[in-house]
Amino acid sequence: MFISFEGIDGSGKSTQAWRLAEMLRARGHDVVLTREPGGSPGAEEIRALVLQGDPGRWSAETELLLFTAARRDHMERTIQPALAAGKIVICDRFADSTRMYQGLSRGDLRPLVDLLHDRMIGREPDMTVLIDMDPAAGLARALSRADPDNRFEAFGQSLQDQMRAGFLALAQEFPDRFRVIDGNRDIDAVAQDVSAAVLDRLDAG
Repeated sequence: MFISFEGIDGSGKSTQAWRLAEMLRARGHDVVLTREPGGSPGAEEIRALVLQGDPGRWSAETELLLFTAARRDHMERTIQPALAAGKIVICDRFADSTRMYQGLSRGDLRPLVDLLHDRMIGREPDMTVLIDMDPAAGLARALSRADPDNRFEAFGQSLQDQMRAGFLALAQEFPDRFRVIDGNRDIDAVAQDVSAAVLDRLDAG
């Protein structure tokens, strides 16, 4: 099973992805926890190119090509081999983030995002957990972190507002794949809802 986590910056999705991985391992599942951009040596090199430095250094089209290249390497070297071995893959961000950050926020590139995804990736997650978070609270949390990969946080709350609306629209577009979890609560309450949603999906086959 391939599970992705999505949400605005500071939504807590990385923490929840880790919590889910630990819960599933405790139940005896073999789990690979990974992230995007990154998750393989080549993709991690591209991550450094894209997320560090001047927020305006790349055009949206260049970013899209870089993210797609990183995702292709990630799929080939990490995700596909793990799934073929019968493991559960949990990924912190996947193509939906590209649909938002390059396809929506920096120009009307969604058709191009989808075209490249279809041609070069050709797979969606089996389940996407969207941690829905108040944009102002998420941005404050994101900016409080000592994280060198803070490129998109630098665009400010207007981007956060736009991304939240966009992610919720994606959840309506793909209702069979998405599960929306309220992230405006304590970590344990969010984790409990995430675990319940994923276990329900696993039980359903």
